[in-house]
Amino acid sequence: MQKRRRRFKQTTTLAQRLTLEARRLREQVRNLPPGAEQTQLWRKIRQAETALRIDEWLASPVPSPPHTVMTAMNKDQKKRSPSKPSAEAAGDR
Repeated sequence: MQKRRRRFKQTTTLAQRLTLEARRLREQVRNLPPGAEQTQLWRKIRQAETALRIDEWLASPVPSPPHTVMTAMNKDQKKRSPSKPSAEAAGDR
């Protein structure tokens, strides 16, 4: 017998859920002392906000990626220029 898939109908939009989650996590962070747990919560907040921006971007009629994503991609490409060998690669030889 095959397992039946649990289905759940969402009553709120993804954007609403992400906004509420980020808000809830921010309130938790305010009550925590600096440390590992607070750092993990800040990471989750950034992930929720990034997911919200991606959701907005995908829902928009404009086919190009957001400027902030392109800026980050351009910075990464500059860091990884092929003319300069990285210290890690040089250590492997």
